[in-house]
Amino acid sequence: MKNMNSNLEQSTARVAAAGKAARVVSKRLALLSRAEKDAALGVLADAIEAAEASIVAGNERDLERGRDAGISDSLADRLRMTPERVSAVAQALRDLAALPDPVGEVVRGNTLANGLQIKQVRVPMGVVGMVYEARPNVTVDAAGLGLKSGNAMILRGGSAAADTNAAIVAALRESLERQGLPADAVQLLNGGHEDVQALITARGLVDLVIPRGGAKLIETVVTGSTVPVIETGTGNVHVYVDAAADLDMALEIAVNSKTHRPSVCNAAESLLVHRDVADEFLPRVLRTLADKDVTLHADERATALAGDVETKPVTDEAWNTEFHDLEMSVGVVDSLDEAIEHIDGYSTHHTDCIVTENRAAARAFIAQVDSAVVMVNASTRFTDGGEFGFGAEIGISTQKLHARGPMALAELTTTKWVVDGDGQIR
Repeated sequence: MKNMNSNLEQSTARVAAAGKAARVVSKRLALLSRAEKDAALGVLADAIEAAEASIVAGNERDLERGRDAGISDSLADRLRMTPERVSAVAQALRDLAALPDPVGEVVRGNTLANGLQIKQVRVPMGVVGMVYEARPNVTVDAAGLGLKSGNAMILRGGSAAADTNAAIVAALRESLERQGLPADAVQLLNGGHEDVQALITARGLVDLVIPRGGAKLIETVVTGSTVPVIETGTGNVHVYVDAAADLDMALEIAVNSKTHRPSVCNAAESLLVHRDVADEFLPRVLRTLADKDVTLHADERATALAGDVETKPVTDEAWNTEFHDLEMSVGVVDSLDEAIEHIDGYSTHHTDCIVTENRAAARAFIAQVDSAVVMVNASTRFTDGGEFGFGAEIGISTQKLHARGPMALAELTTTKWVVDGDGQIR
């Protein structure tokens, strides 16, 4: 207990120092012009590419430790940073530079009868803490989004990616210093769980915390934080094939949503099929999924149509599971209403999809499915800040306040009111 308290005290002091430094830096970042920020992002992208060897080497060490610890293939996929992925995150920084700067944007405004000019303008949050797991690309995305939106970032990545994150942040900080910008615009905490506790309770030093990872991490941050939190949610994602679906399209969407990259949060975990098309569609889709090594958890009606495709009885636990792997729950429903009711009971309000040619059914699905993103005739894999044209993303919010869905530059700002007068008194 004494050692635990000592660790927490050390983490609290470390986070306090980081927060104070970030607070000073945030004032300077708020003054940068778009041209200055965009130029810096381009140089940071070059620095990431120049550091490819050290990043990949650090990643290999992380992966080796992970293999020794018996991590799953899906976790290893989220952790892996190949040369191609290093190039991709560097390009994401360049893409950010090409996007409009949200800082200074006038949200609304007017001139009062007494001549006062009132404007609501976007301004940086200030100091943003990020707690995340496994995916080192988030380190680059968060740093880039933070710089472009004028925020100082304090990052606490998972221990599984410790060496990769250290190599990335070292390259970023060195590049910032070479450009005459404050290195403390990006800081990395590498302590234990006490660092997380200290960060999420650093009220007054940290303006916002964003958790990104599994359900346990998110719950820990949301329930334990005294700092405002934007909750990024887990992805128990559904594809519903309606009675009026184009079945060739439905096959492509269901398979792509599940198998394109099963380890990520926008991959589909459940497939619901209307009874009117189940006889024709399920044998095709189950065979295709099985040929792609997907383990299928099926209800009785889906199992009856599986033919020689092996299935497991679906359980309530399976319907509730975000597999992050080549597994999927499958069931037959009697109506659109039943599909919506099922989704309402199991969805994590991330992304849900309907495949249908019936626009009335699509409208009902859109209106009644309470998710951050609702897809009509499109793969769930498109729920992504980059795919939405936002450049990188810092997470996908499943809450309803401030930000919902893919969060990028605008979601890292708040607003202030500017009142401009020439001596008016009340």
